Amino acid sequence: MKVMATGAFDLLHPGHGLYLEKAKELGGEDAVLVVVIARDSTVKKKKRIPVIDENQRLEMIKYLKPVDEAYIGYDGDMFKIVEEIQPDIIAIGSDQNHDIAKLQEQLDKRGIKAVAKRVKEYRTGDLDSTCKIINRIKHSELEEKNLDCSNVINDDW
Repeated sequence: MKVMATGAFDLLHPGHGLYLEKAKELGGEDAVLVVVIARDSTVKKKKRIPVIDENQRLEMIKYLKPVDEAYIGYDGDMFKIVEEIQPDIIAIGSDQNHDIAKLQEQLDKRGIKAVAKRVKEYRTGDLDSTCKIINRIKHSELEEKNLDCSNVINDDW
């Protein structure tokens, strides 16, 4: 059973891991989880300017344990990648603003055999969203010396 999960995955946090783990579980024991990363342009339109670019977000997602395959989506038609991947299930996160019935209607109208299902579990915490992480950083009292990244690589080992 092939399960597709989608999202921006900007500034990874445990909620992303829980979503992907539970998405894969929707497909049963031998499920294959395919993750589609939103393009930078899509994230800009729907959320904000991404902190991490799409290629690095893709690279990070590929390292996560539940993920079997990962791709960057397309601009415009969000169903194009669905038609290519041909998932059995499309897992929608509990915090994603998709109407499952409308999404299923669109899938059916296009002849896509996938079933849209919502992942019900959500991990709550102080830093359970990218927005909260950004706000924590913005309001932290960081010293200027801690923000200097020019000396991060140290060859004096």
